[in-house]
Amino acid sequence: MILLCYRKGTGLELGLKHNGLVFSVPRAAHVGGLVSVPTTPAAMYAAGLDALTPLRRLEKLLPRLGALGVPEGALTLAPVVPHPQKLILIGLNYRGHAAETNATIPEQPVLFSKFNNALAGSGEKVPLPRNAVRYDYEAELAVVIGRRARMVPPDQALSCVMGYCCANDLSCRDLQFLSSQWLLGKTLDKFMPLGPYLVTADHVPDPQALGVRSFVNGAIRQNSTTADMIFSVAELISYVSRYMTLEPGDVISTGTPQGVILGMKEERVWLKAGDEVVVEVDGLGRLVSRLVEEEPV
Repeated sequence: MILLCYRKGTGLELGLKHNGLVFSVPRAAHVGGLVSVPTTPAAMYAAGLDALTPLRRLEKLLPRLGALGVPEGALTLAPVVPHPQKLILIGLNYRGHAAETNATIPEQPVLFSKFNNALAGSGEKVPLPRNAVRYDYEAELAVVIGRRARMVPPDQALSCVMGYCCANDLSCRDLQFLSSQWLLGKTLDKFMPLGPYLVTADHVPDPQALGVRSFVNGAIRQNSTTADMIFSVAELISYVSRYMTLEPGDVISTGTPQGVILGMKEERVWLKAGDEVVVEVDGLGRLVSRLVEEEPV
């Protein structure tokens, strides 16, 4: 299944994409007479993997409910996971990226976090603060947890996955390296675009065989594959679950491949207002971010 979140009035609507159209889950469930379907993003992520069976029943009804479908372009997309309890990111998890930044290959995963203020939907404007200039993109595969996980062995870790999505770990390098802690340069407002879709795990048979790309104003910047990860998706889930309990709706963003501006040897041209950054991961759609100047306070 392909799930998404979009804005409706002052709230969020859960959508299901089918045959090129987006169906409102609460409306389709009402018309189809299904009462067991989670009808909000919060309810779906709280249920995790248990939400997928009723949603699949609803998906089977959609060919009969075609009149309810709307074009995706008519919607304002929200972050596909709007309120994760935990938003965990992995640093230096691609061999090529470690090499381009002259970093030592880590012996264990490098974890850091972002907060929910950093989340943004596909197509959303991302404001660039005026007190910095070294803005960079990082195309990533993100994993959404579907059931509570604690001390999960690697060979069972993928059974905890609800689905996958594209992520852009936007980074302000001026601030990231002010100290040994990366947080300040990572969790600026809307610096974690996430989406456009959550593609359920059954549609991603091997998360280590996905192309990962980024584009700036249409020019390709990153073009790699998840096979270059140092720690696989399963290893990352297992590692994190040793130290904290993962809950349904938690997000792990698995690191970026080579091709970021920080790793360029020639003159670096940092992102600026007016640029458009697109992240693609095979089968997961195109995550679009439009960079703008920060509004004066």
